[in-house]
Parts: sequence; C-alpha cells; structure tokens
Amino acid sequence: MLKEYKIIDADSHVTEPPSMWAEYIEPEFKSRAPYVDVGVMGEDGVVKLDFLSPPTKNLKVDGEKIYHKISDEVWMEGIKLAILGAQEKKEQIVTGADPESHVLAMEKMGVDIGFLYPTVGLWMLAIDSMDGKLAGALVRAYNNWLRDFCSYDTQKLRGAGAINLHEPAEMVPELRRIAEFGWRAVFLRPNLVKGRSLSDPAYEEFWTECERLDIAISLHEGTHSRLPTTGYDRFNSRFGMHACSHPMEQMMALLALIEGGVLERHPNLRVAFLESGCGWLPYWLWRMDEAEYKHLAWEVKDNVKMKPSEYFRRQCFIAVEPDEPYLEKIIDYIGEDNLILGSDYPHIDFDPEIMNEAVGLGDRLPRSTVQKMLWDNPKRFYGI
Repeated sequence: MLKEYKIIDADSHVTEPPSMWAEYIEPEFKSRAPYVDVGVMGEDGVVKLDFLSPPTKNLKVDGEKIYHKISDEVWMEGIKLAILGAQEKKEQIVTGADPESHVLAMEKMGVDIGFLYPTVGLWMLAIDSMDGKLAGALVRAYNNWLRDFCSYDTQKLRGAGAINLHEPAEMVPELRRIAEFGWRAVFLRPNLVKGRSLSDPAYEEFWTECERLDIAISLHEGTHSRLPTTGYDRFNSRFGMHACSHPMEQMMALLALIEGGVLERHPNLRVAFLESGCGWLPYWLWRMDEAEYKHLAWEVKDNVKMKPSEYFRRQCFIAVEPDEPYLEKIIDYIGEDNLILGSDYPHIDFDPEIMNEAVGLGDRLPRSTVQKMLWDNPKRFYGI
C-alpha cells in the first residue's frame, strides 16, 4: 500500500537464470535447452542465446572469438548492469533477480500484488521457425520454474503463464495445467506466429477454454523477436524498432480480435494490452468505428455486430503510463473502467518512481479514478 492506495502491478518481469532451462526442461529435450555463452574478443564481451546447439567450451571461432559457458551469477550481474545503467534510484530497488528481492522491490514501491511476465522468455518464444514441440517443452519449463518462483510468496507474486502458439494442439492442455496452479492469466505475443493471427481458427478452442476457465489474456510485445514485427523491415536501431513494435503490434492484435470475431463469439473473455501506452487507443477505436465500421460493416457483419469501441469497453483493458499527458482525454473518450498500470520492473524503461507518480495523478484526476487504475480495474481483469 502506498499513501492509502492498494496497488496491483499489472505488468512486472522476472529475470530467468540461464541454467533454469536445462534444469526444468523435460529429459527428451535437454540437449536442445537454451544456454548462455559469452563471446570474448579482446576486452569486449557479447552475451548470446543459442536454442539449437549444446553449450560450447573453449571453442575458437575464426581464430579470434572464444566462447565459454558462464554462471548464473555472471549472467545476472550483466543483466543487472544492462537494466540499471548508472541510475542510482534503480539500484536502491533492484537488488537481485530472486523472489525475495522481487518482493522487497514491491514493498519499496508500495505494491501489494504483482503479476509476473518473462524477460528471456519473451525472446525465447518469439522464434517463428522454432519446432512446435520444442516450443511446448520450453513453455512448460518456464511455467514450472515460475510456479516455483511464485511459491516464495503466493499472495504477492502471481504468475501469468506462457502458452505455445507454435503448436495450437498444445494450447488447451497447458491452459488447463496453468489453471491447476491457481493462476488466472496467460500471456500471448500479439505478432503473427507461423502465419497465424490471433483470430486464426486454430486458436478457437483455446479462446473457448479461456472463457470457460475464466482465464484473462495479456498481450505483451517484445523487441528483437524473430517473429514478423512492425518496423523490422525498415529500421535497424532499437530506437526505431521499439517505437514501432509495441504500440503497432498491439493495434493490429486488437483489430484481429475484433475483425476476426473473437470478442463477438466470446463476450466474457478479458484481454489486456500491456506496455504500449494508451495514446494510440482513441485514434484506433475512432478509425475502426468511423472510418471502417461505418462504411464497411457489411463486410464483417458475421464477426462484428457492434462498434469496435463497444467491444473494447466491454471486455478489454489497457496499461497506461502515469506521465502520458493526455490521460484526461483518454478517460473522457473510453471511461475509467478499462485502465490498468504496470511498472515494467526491472526492465530498462522501468521508472522506480512510477507508483509515486501514479498516486500523484490524484492531483489531476479524482481519487476514485486513481484507485480504479491501481486496484479495482486490475483486480477485475485478473479475476482476483
């Protein structure tokens, strides 16, 4: 609790230790488990993930680079440095990647409950060419590891399970297994996977089961994936790719769920769009309502039976940033019942003051609105 506000962090992240894949993956896939090596050339070091080959040791490449396996401790220290940079305030909160450190960080931020998403897993499950059975083994390994991570404090640490979009036949069985953990949410990438959008008929049984089990769906993008991603054919910098990928992939995911009839057929399904800001939403809803549905409703009449904005208001949520200057306009347009907030802890754009800034919105917005964003809305989305 922070200044009398109860807070649910709707989007925070774990940092998976590299050894956990081989430790948790099923025996028949162990030789294909991801590992981390460091490539050394002079004084420069490069961390890489290799999902196809066993670890190399003291292997010379082109007579210059030497790859050697590194420990979890070295990997985590490198990740910590990459995340924190020289920001002293982050160092006061991000003390480690273990569950005890995560709970301590939550307490420092004033967070009561945190929903956990992957770091490495966001890249790992975003390889379009990956064999579907291997992807399923990695999904199960991650979910089992995250279950153990959350067992440190099951009241504060809540898992959002991974799902294997590479192999549709495995989606429902893993969803049921996740439900047995007591988890109430799963995450999906918004991108195409093996040519399938989120409205592909191959996923219909999955949506039906999510609705039956009352499992919430979080859509979470990530940069540097090997899935088709907006902007990757035009930009090489992370600046350019990151600017495009998060909001634009979410826009197309929302369109797919509406245009493909997923939200029409499953009116009790709850979907959240995470880590993309909310500024794109009013324009996108307006465009779908006025520029498309108004003139082309006849074309999608079997799948779209009311304005796209009405589907969003009925069953979708979006994560906001407290420093977005147009929040009042967003609320005027879509209301206050669909807004949630995530810290993105401990990633590079995580702001250690985010919850203080969110509570400070009470200077601009009614207290009841801030309480909805911080607690009531995420509580309803996650089915707590």
